[in-house]
Amino acid sequence: MKLLLNLLLSVIVSTAFAQNKGILHTDQGAIKIDRHIYGHFSEHLGRCIYGGFYVGEANTKIPHTAGVRNDVVDALKKLKVPNLRWPGGCFADTYHWKDGVGPKAKRPTIVNTWWGGVTEDNSFGTHDFLNMCELIGAEPYLAANVGSGTVQELIDWVQYVNFAGESPMSKWRRENGRDKPWNVKYWGVGNETWGCGGNMKPEYYANIYRQYATFMTGWSNDSKIFRIASGANSADYNWTEVLMRDIPLNMLEGVALHHYSVIDWSNKGSSTSFTEKQYFQTMQRALFMDELIQRHSTIMDKYDPKKKVALVVDEWGGWYDVEPNTNPGFLYQQNTMRDAVLAGATLNIFHKHSERVRMANLAQTVNVLQAVVLTEEEKMILTPTYHVMEMYNVHQDATLLPLDITTGSYTMDNEKLPAISASASKNTAGVHISLVNVDAKTSQEVTIELRGGKFTSVTGRILTSGNVQDFNSFDKPEQIKPVAFKGASLKDNVLKVVLPKHSVVVLGIK
Repeated sequence: MKLLLNLLLSVIVSTAFAQNKGILHTDQGAIKIDRHIYGHFSEHLGRCIYGGFYVGEANTKIPHTAGVRNDVVDALKKLKVPNLRWPGGCFADTYHWKDGVGPKAKRPTIVNTWWGGVTEDNSFGTHDFLNMCELIGAEPYLAANVGSGTVQELIDWVQYVNFAGESPMSKWRRENGRDKPWNVKYWGVGNETWGCGGNMKPEYYANIYRQYATFMTGWSNDSKIFRIASGANSADYNWTEVLMRDIPLNMLEGVALHHYSVIDWSNKGSSTSFTEKQYFQTMQRALFMDELIQRHSTIMDKYDPKKKVALVVDEWGGWYDVEPNTNPGFLYQQNTMRDAVLAGATLNIFHKHSERVRMANLAQTVNVLQAVVLTEEEKMILTPTYHVMEMYNVHQDATLLPLDITTGSYTMDNEKLPAISASASKNTAGVHISLVNVDAKTSQEVTIELRGGKFTSVTGRILTSGNVQDFNSFDKPEQIKPVAFKGASLKDNVLKVVLPKHSVVVLGIK
């Protein structure tokens, strides 16, 4: 009887493994995975800016450059952050940029009514942010105030940061210590205008956008302005329809999309003490990104068949209840292996849709939501999400390779998710394959036939942990980190990989 049970079990396991098969066409890539898919988001929210990025220039023992933490800058440089969005978020539509330039002692304060009702002193402003982007090596992405601002205010901001000639704003910039312009390319014209950015209807916002966009160009000598319209909230397909219909293509470079992997907005659940069912539900919401992009892209294709306008997913990630005994308006949460799996699977989805998705921003960089960095006074830790994005940066600006994969299912309560998420790309260093085992309880074997070349070696790294609830703490900062992966073999151009449960693997093939 025992022998029979073992035989049946081996058949079941072998059948499950056999379902994970793929064919990788290494000689057929044509689309670039834009590095800007790997962007990040920094809002004046909780401890993202003050106490996160920025510790000020006085009364701190934390090593810094002009008040910006050196350890955070170094971490983000290693991540190869391509762009950084600022100052919001909802905060952007209450922010008046002129209050954040000039002598810091003379800057007026602002009450952050969106996030915790705290009073900020505007000591971190335009110069601080743009200079910080230069330290990191990231392109700035500025979100303009449309909700409570004016067209003239935005004209002045573009002129201040981008105009090299003589003008009132460029003169003021030089008086404030910056001679050459920063030549900021990426600009968001409002944020969530369907909600905190003004509760507008799409037809009204489309007209407002046209007005603002008209006056934004002509101030930069070195780069063309990339204007991004405030886009849809998740599955609001009518919003995208109206924007694409009512805004001329010559006035539009990008349309945003926001989607968070939230189980229930009224009961989001703990970031660490969650059940497998809650994990499954979070991954359902994360993998829904694929359908969202497909359906929004279909609408965009109708008006823009040449795909000139980018779909910009400039807010995405997991959103849970705040950590116990923290300010509920600060959105501080821990980051577990669940978030690593979520990040890996989402990035694979972005890769798949690289023809339309050419920019994205994880929310948020430091101490807020699905952060890549957490700080506590002088301490700093890297989260599992950080490690996934570092492992995946081999895909930045690489050529997407067609990967036809058939995967088995991860099931719960008669619902199914694909067990495996995968993508592949090629650059001068070789072929890279990113694989995610979404299944929280079962290892998965994947077999991939490599076509279009002769391959003889495979190396890789893996991120995993014993429990999907595991995380890096300030007491155990390296509980989860990438290590060398030994579960892959390559013979006769057939790659076999055994993925542990809830794991993320990146392989290099030569």
